[in-house]
Amino acid sequence: MQSLWMLFASFVFSIMGVCVKIASQTYSISEIVMYRGLVGTVFLGALVIVRGGTFRTALPWHHVWRGAVGVTALWMWFYSIGKLPIATGMTLNYMSPIWIAAILFTVGWWRGQNRFEWGLATAILFSFIGVTMLLKPAFQADQWFAGLIGLGSGMLSALAYLQVKKLGQMGEPEYRVVFYFSVTGFLAGLAGAFLPGGKGIALSAHSLQGIALLLSIGVTATVAQMAMTRAYRLGKTLVTANLQYTGIVFSSIWGILIWGDVLTWTGWIGISVILASGLAATYYNARKTAAQSAGKSVADANDPIATEV
Repeated sequence: MQSLWMLFASFVFSIMGVCVKIASQTYSISEIVMYRGLVGTVFLGALVIVRGGTFRTALPWHHVWRGAVGVTALWMWFYSIGKLPIATGMTLNYMSPIWIAAILFTVGWWRGQNRFEWGLATAILFSFIGVTMLLKPAFQADQWFAGLIGLGSGMLSALAYLQVKKLGQMGEPEYRVVFYFSVTGFLAGLAGAFLPGGKGIALSAHSLQGIALLLSIGVTATVAQMAMTRAYRLGKTLVTANLQYTGIVFSSIWGILIWGDVLTWTGWIGISVILASGLAATYYNARKTAAQSAGKSVADANDPIATEV
């Protein structure tokens, strides 16, 4: 099932997160965003040239919208992480599947369509409950603004994911979607690097470890973005969104292995809830797709786009 690409994407994103956490001790947020976009642009650019692909697109403004929303969400998320406890910032950002479900419900209600998947939406809700049990989010009264920024980052992430979905349905290949997002990230990070001193670009000195970390961030981000884009393009939207929660499980495991984090019993229960919810959503969608395919032609049954939410 194509939605399972999100499992791979979440795992690779968790590796990227480890590299970002280590690199943030040396580089600013602007630099990390810039180098992430630069490596992705060069990597995909070379891949497209070698394989004889093309950067030409008939949907330039759709790419501009996806890039602007996605990069803005990234900046807002980094800001909230800097101002809030990391557990709170991550929980707020992981509300994006909830926002996706809300958007799909609103659109379906507005169009008079009775196609909203309540079972999958419930699975997403349970996944979010698992995340809160794992991370135990909390913030002080004077951190309300950063909390709103974190909440907004999750909402914008949802819009970006739905735009990825739309681009895929309009025929855009994964590499082109990720390439233009990488370009946008590079330009945004470059612009941000001019801001700190106000006297030109301010870049940190490099070391071999720093270069290795930046390359790792760029490559893992690009590979994960490709897998995520494929999952949203070909998979069931709400199943894909729900599987995104596994990223917090992978990140927690890295925290235990690398930084010696200790999980409480509620944290382990939260991980179990996230995994059980993802399995339930996947099983539910597989059964429904099989039932739908039984009454269709072979061509329709093999068309993943035909069974989208």
